[in-house]
Amino acid sequence: MSFWVGQRVLVTGGAGFLGTRVVQQVRGAGAADVFVPHREEFDLVRAEDIRRCMDLARPTLVLHLAAVVGGIGANQAHPGRFFYENLMMGVQLVEEARLRGVPKFVAVGTICAYPKFTPVPFREEDLWNGYPEETNAPYGLAKKMLLVQLQAYRQEYGMTGIYLLPVNLYGPGDNFDPASSHVIPALIKKVFDAKAAGSREIVCWGTGAATREFLYVDDAARAVVLAAERYDGADPVNVGSGFEISIRDLVGKICALAGFSGAVVWDKSQPDGQPRRRLDTTRAENLFGFRAEVGFDEGLRRTIAWYADTRGLPVG
Repeated sequence: MSFWVGQRVLVTGGAGFLGTRVVQQVRGAGAADVFVPHREEFDLVRAEDIRRCMDLARPTLVLHLAAVVGGIGANQAHPGRFFYENLMMGVQLVEEARLRGVPKFVAVGTICAYPKFTPVPFREEDLWNGYPEETNAPYGLAKKMLLVQLQAYRQEYGMTGIYLLPVNLYGPGDNFDPASSHVIPALIKKVFDAKAAGSREIVCWGTGAATREFLYVDDAARAVVLAAERYDGADPVNVGSGFEISIRDLVGKICALAGFSGAVVWDKSQPDGQPRRRLDTTRAENLFGFRAEVGFDEGLRRTIAWYADTRGLPVG
């Protein structure tokens, strides 16, 4: 509690899926002065908007959560935009924080920064041992450069910046727009749309063999808050659940929970993405006491129930 009392906290992306939870938890921990820049007022790709944001927030702590994100399809459609906007947001925010002497900067990166063929479970030491999976490499590399920048600024300027590597997040309030959503919300929408249309099948990308790790959004927010409080080191830290599931099994769970009994057709002309993803989360537990609390089945049930309830749809 004492860490947060008196802090002036700037939370980029604070109105988003993860950010709203982080803001809630930060305020609950004792921070009375929390500034959330909204996209309508601040384009954080523009240096002048970043300076104006900093002028208003006068932060003692920056939590940089803002990102331009999406699933495989969105990454394939907008690799230039994803690279440029994520890079420019982060690089200019860190530089402006340095110029103003902000005591601490927390950057939330992405599991997409890891090499395509990383030994499982992914360990932070393997982060530079290869090129990321091609479908999301521009996004992953743009976010990865923030780690390089924070470590360089620590070495030259003594700036305290930490870097977190979360897995895919999910939970109530996620983005269900098929043009930009990640795999869990995309599949939930697909299944409910098929039920509403009376369809006897759904079509999913790839082979279903790829695996992913998912972290419930409230757990992720708690990890950000704990890291800000307790961790000051230069090394990147994985944030995940340590749980791995194939896309095929994930689709099966969603169909069962949503009450869809139709067939699943796999479109093998579409990419699987990275073959496997699962993090070694030992460092997060040892350095700032984070361990995921919400089990995957429970988190998935809550997410599906929220989606159905907010749209007046039957479950089961």
